[in-house]
Amino acid sequence: MASDDGQKERQEGKGIVIPDNYVGYDLRQFCVPKHYDGDLNSVLLPRGLILDRVEKMAQEVWQDLTAPLVALCVLKGGYQFFTDLLNYIKTHMHSTVAQSFQMQVDFIRLKSYHGTDSTGEVQVIGGDSLEKLRGKCVLVVEDIVDTGATMVKLLKVLKQYEPKSVHVASLLVKRTSRSCGYRPDYVGFEIPDEFVVGYALDYNEYFRDLNHICCISEEGKKKYAQ
Repeated sequence: MASDDGQKERQEGKGIVIPDNYVGYDLRQFCVPKHYDGDLNSVLLPRGLILDRVEKMAQEVWQDLTAPLVALCVLKGGYQFFTDLLNYIKTHMHSTVAQSFQMQVDFIRLKSYHGTDSTGEVQVIGGDSLEKLRGKCVLVVEDIVDTGATMVKLLKVLKQYEPKSVHVASLLVKRTSRSCGYRPDYVGFEIPDEFVVGYALDYNEYFRDLNHICCISEEGKKKYAQ
């Protein structure tokens, strides 16, 4: 198990910080679907970098949390991160005899975006009964924390079911003046205030099929606007 100081240091960390002046990678250097020509500005985070960071996050989660654990995926954008994170956690568990724990999974779907804007309202539009969370250690897995309002709302809902503990792992945290101040326990990358797509993050249900996390272009926003 990690020391209290080590866990506190990780929980207060920012993850890998991508600076505001970071221009990303040239799209021509990566495999990007032809149907998105002109819709993207750059590759912000290549898939290989994402997976390496997710593996490290899995190691931290495995060291810090205990059974019985329920991993709760926030759909839809979180499914790829959720899948990769849990696969790495299982890999760490299977490679050691010193520590292991049982893990259950559950899913919930929220909606707070219309186009590129966070509406400020959170609508729960899916999910099974959360009664199974009572007395359990819960790991909420989210794709991105923008203002933080959505996650704050979700944590209030989860608290009603009296879990033993709740921790949040978010692949991305957006650096924005609109933030309510909330920060997850585990952070993959802190990114500039740009609208990003790929690795299951979408824009009006498009771009989930991108392997990399990319910055959408103005042309792409117009093409897929609702």
